[in-house]
Amino acid sequence: MTKAAELAKMGEVLTNSQIGGRRNILINGGMNVAQRSTSETGLGASAGYFTCDRWKAEIGSTAGRFTMSQTADGPNGVSANCLKLDCTTADTSIAAAEYLFLANNIEGQDLQLIGKGATGAKQVTLSFYVKASAAFNFVVEFHDRDNDRTNGRIFTTTTDWVRHEITFQADTTGAFDDDNGASARINFWLHAGSTYTGGTLATGWADKVQANRAAGIDSFFSSTDNNFFLTGVQLEVGSQATPFEHRSFGEEINLARRYYFKTFPQGVTPVAGHADHIYYHLEDYT
Repeated sequence: MTKAAELAKMGEVLTNSQIGGRRNILINGGMNVAQRSTSETGLGASAGYFTCDRWKAEIGSTAGRFTMSQTADGPNGVSANCLKLDCTTADTSIAAAEYLFLANNIEGQDLQLIGKGATGAKQVTLSFYVKASAAFNFVVEFHDRDNDRTNGRIFTTTTDWVRHEITFQADTTGAFDDDNGASARINFWLHAGSTYTGGTLATGWADKVQANRAAGIDSFFSSTDNNFFLTGVQLEVGSQATPFEHRSFGEEINLARRYYFKTFPQGVTPVAGHADHIYYHLEDYT
């Protein structure tokens, strides 16, 4: 990068106030908070929040099964923790309606700084660290749920940690609701049938077409040898990805407790059948 380009990027960072205050719009991008459990096996029959807070496994119609865990294998200097998926039952006969993706939901009132749906709407940049058991093509999608618009990109894994930086264009169509509903989602598509892969990936903002949402992906369920690791996920205003924002554990867990709170000590899994946790109403929406 030339010196002029570096200065231009720095000017954008300053303009968007990315070096001051909170930059990361997402909660628990470093996978440090796991109030429910640090490991759950036999997943794949139904959707839910199982381990790391704010990261929901969305699942549909697959025979594949996996273990999800919070694992101390994050990239050095980014986060000690990561979210790991380990395939335990393969599904190589993929029906049209199958899918598996990891979703992080965002309240509309936390997205107002983007200015989406109006003149002067801003670009946003998503950055994240991934690795896997082999080279896979997966898709990350920014889904505007209020207006049912999507924007996706293919990313490739290796067996080493790789940081991906993806800038989503400004969108002057469709504003986010200014409330506590789940206005948008960041979705990591890891497995899908032709209902979601039969078209052409929408790499610019477009009205949602199911067939275009995960076009071009490989399948996480192709073999029981497969695993997938994710951490350091950050969504910020502007076209420049800045270093992953480290928040204190106390701040991160309090942000997560807006959606879920348990009375057991941190690191202890709640006991089934006991009054050990409270679901806040926001969990129903996000």
